Amino acid sequence: MKEVAFEFEVEGSALQPYRLLFVRRSGKKLSAYCTCPAGKNGKHCKHRLAIFGGITKGIVSGDLDQVAIIRSWLPGTDINSAIEKIQELESEALKIKKSLSAAKKELAKAMVG
Repeated sequence: MKEVAFEFEVEGSALQPYRLLFVRRSGKKLSAYCTCPAGKNGKHCKHRLAIFGGITKGIVSGDLDQVAIIRSWLPGTDINSAIEKIQELESEALKIKKSLSAAKKELAKAMVG
């Protein structure tokens, strides 16, 4: 399979747009790069996740139709597995946060009642 790449510029917190590059190397091998501070440091980057999620808001250059193509590359990749795990853990964290808040309210009520 021939390597395919798409590039975008997106609005961010810097004066200049961030540059994103998505590369499909073969079958299920994907790479995604962003020039934002998180992306440069190899960390979680909301700009890449937005495009993987099909979100085109903030894109200031590039063919928006390419976002759907990039999204179609995801199934079966390690990137997709990692995104799904994050979503699962964020859902669990939200449940825990709600339970913790309720427990704190019970404690506050018990201390004054």
